[in-house]
Amino acid sequence: MNFSHRLVRPMLAVLCTGCMALALPASAQTDHYPSKPITYVVPFAAGGTTDLLGRLIGQKLSQTLGQSVVVENRAGAGGNIGSDYVAKAPADGYTLLGGTISSHSINVSLYPKMPYDPIKNFQPITLIGTLPNVLVVNASSPWKSVQDVIAAAKAKPGTVNFGSSGNGTSQHLAAELFANMAGLRMTHVPYKGSSQAVQALLGSQVDLVFENSVAAMPMIQSGKFRALATTGAKRAAELPDVPTMAESGLNGYEIVSWQAIFAPAGTPKPIVDKLSTEIGKIIRQPEVRAKLASMGVEPSGAGPAELAAFQKSEVAKWANLIKVANIHLE
Repeated sequence: MNFSHRLVRPMLAVLCTGCMALALPASAQTDHYPSKPITYVVPFAAGGTTDLLGRLIGQKLSQTLGQSVVVENRAGAGGNIGSDYVAKAPADGYTLLGGTISSHSINVSLYPKMPYDPIKNFQPITLIGTLPNVLVVNASSPWKSVQDVIAAAKAKPGTVNFGSSGNGTSQHLAAELFANMAGLRMTHVPYKGSSQAVQALLGSQVDLVFENSVAAMPMIQSGKFRALATTGAKRAAELPDVPTMAESGLNGYEIVSWQAIFAPAGTPKPIVDKLSTEIGKIIRQPEVRAKLASMGVEPSGAGPAELAAFQKSEVAKWANLIKVANIHLE
């Protein structure tokens, strides 16, 4: 009996030590996170809304965490290429994604085949904010209002073309919804990002763009673009004299884009919580909020649970709209 106790006690000690060892990695992983540079993937080209926000948040996050946050652009397929890359990346907190309304709510209903599931393959981190799109034309365009565009498109069906930052983006869907509600037939010219679409409009290679306010504002303020309407339910604070699409004759028209940060599904909760907390603090910084406001972004900072619920509602909303409006890719 004594012999058995002498054996059992050391065995229990070893088992307890083993259990403690199993419990250590999660906390140790968080305590030492990050211990190397973080990659922040932007699934669109440099210079666009998602890229600008990624660099702003990335720079601040780098200062907060004491590790470099490297922004990497992986553009194409309306955000699907970069998003798929992150979906398949190790779930260790070292690969983050600048997800958008298109990559994480619209595309799943628009593309016949998706390389990833926007909900199952990702862990929501933080909602950066929301922003309206702006219908803009080149300053040299004869069109001064939404009704001018409608008249021109109806006079010569199919000849009016519009640029976007890619198939399935909010810019694309905003124009398709406009065409559907106004009974128009326009030609879509997709690009790999907002900056290319903006440059195409600047060079008069396309007639109009429903661009995010972030990318459009510099061109509007410099007088190179003329803003005809915004896509939100109310006028944009930075463009108080520009009517909404609803005010311009399309009653019920409303599209508001959003930007968020995601990680691969399975990322440890302590790391998710740490990232969400730190990014939330960054978004609440007065200078960051002022910068976002100047870009037309309504700051949010919503955490994982709230972002997850919001994303699910958005997926359902756009699935219904795409079906009702009969919007599809060519």
